[in-house]
Amino acid sequence: MNSKISEKDKKTWEEFLSNDQKLSDKDNFQSEIKSKKTRSLDLHGKTLDEANQIIENFIKKSYEDKVHKLIIVTGKGLHSSNEKDPYVSKDLGILKYSIPNFLKNNAELMKLISNISEASIEDGGSGAFYIFLKKK
Repeated sequence: MNSKISEKDKKTWEEFLSNDQKLSDKDNFQSEIKSKKTRSLDLHGKTLDEANQIIENFIKKSYEDKVHKLIIVTGKGLHSSNEKDPYVSKDLGILKYSIPNFLKNNAELMKLISNISEASIEDGGSGAFYIFLKKK
């Protein structure tokens, strides 16, 4: 390795050091942007009525805060006790089915939502879904 530094490189380095301009940390900047645009909500253990109220407030607040992507974790319904109650739909009593159904039937919320889709495996797979909000 050459240990000699050219005069041009020395001059460039001195100019760099004397410059008061702050350099932004591009890695930190990206994480700040990402954290502002995505929020998540875990509904494990909530009743259907609790979950519906929580998600309605969560969507409205996120829309006001200009968040674009929501990750809603409902679980897969493996520990649900719906099978014991003959008056409850076995599918729609489980949050993973009932929450999207609640949203699609709520005209006020659907004005804020552009898309609902199943989450990727790293965000919960079939036990979670995404809600993409429209731009405010």
